[in-house]
Amino acid sequence: MKHRNSVLHGMLGYLPWQVFDDLVAAHGADKWVRTLSTKCQFVALLIGQLSGFCGLRETVAGVNSQAGRLYHLGAREIARSTFADANAHRPSAVFEALFAALVAQAGRGLRRTLDGTTYLIDSTSLRLNQHSADWARYSATVCGAKVHVIYDPNAAHPVYSAFSTATVNDISAAQVMPIVPGATYVFDLGYYDYGWWAELQAADCRIVTRLKKNTPLTVTRERLIPPGGIATSSATILSDRIGHLPARQAGRRSNPMSDEMREVRVRLDTGKVLRILTNDLVSPAHEIAEIYKQRWQIELFFRWIKQRLEIKRFIGTSENAVRIQVAVALIAFLLLRLAHAGQKAVPDLLAFVRGVRVHLLHRRDINALDSPERPPEIDPRQLSLEGCFA
Repeated sequence: MKHRNSVLHGMLGYLPWQVFDDLVAAHGADKWVRTLSTKCQFVALLIGQLSGFCGLRETVAGVNSQAGRLYHLGAREIARSTFADANAHRPSAVFEALFAALVAQAGRGLRRTLDGTTYLIDSTSLRLNQHSADWARYSATVCGAKVHVIYDPNAAHPVYSAFSTATVNDISAAQVMPIVPGATYVFDLGYYDYGWWAELQAADCRIVTRLKKNTPLTVTRERLIPPGGIATSSATILSDRIGHLPARQAGRRSNPMSDEMREVRVRLDTGKVLRILTNDLVSPAHEIAEIYKQRWQIELFFRWIKQRLEIKRFIGTSENAVRIQVAVALIAFLLLRLAHAGQKAVPDLLAFVRGVRVHLLHRRDINALDSPERPPEIDPRQLSLEGCFA
């Protein structure tokens, strides 16, 4: 019978393993390790994420139930206490840097065009239990963390990720994010900071965000909009005005955003009116509205990884363990995107993910997840022996 590797083995082929080995060596992750290598830990975590296992016990039981299929992955059975210690103490920087390396690799294969680069910025909250209160306490009864993401809607995958406690403000995390000169950045009211906007504008970036209701705009000129507005596919353009933001901020500080800005008011189908702000004074108003509409894609991404990759329950309570699981979940998402893009049999990503989950450790061609599994071939000698005991 022709040899076939498992579905997971095929997905792991997209990982830059030399980079992983270099990271493990650089951070000393395998120093003094006797039984559970960092690679074995990573494979076990990845199996847990892709299989939808919840919690430490379920992950360990699920991985060990496939013990006979772990060898060709470079992994082995794991002990619960050893696995828990590894997640608590192995440096999370190894997995976070591996995610960054995979992003660079995925960007070359998944992005359809380099023109008009658009990035969406947002964060999502992770609810933690009281066992994480020593580092993640948000209030008297709530503990939590945040994942801050820059998302590329054209390639449909994140290009940057940062982890913080829930008490860290979104704009504080954004101020240390890398800026790509000339790109378009789309974000919501959580990133309301004129100083940061000025940094983006100095890098020739296009900004598309929202104005608060109480922020005045000193109008210098206005583009004519017909009475009743201009209807688009999802909204109605009510006004298109150019002007200046307030010259002073709180504490009599001067506003670094002194150049002209543009406000496009749109009414959604729900009746809600949005004040969309941009430093793009040229593009049509409906294009600005469509660019801001793309921000919803990052919300769908957050919902997807929480529902499909089970990062609502964690296998550890320490900050290091949560950081590792979040990084592995993002790596799992990128591997799914790369594997899906590399095959043609299943065009729908969700259907492909379901096929991967069902056949994750089966010896099956990743390009044939949509076809029913053929029964395994039986050795004629085995058949004759079974006949003797019939």
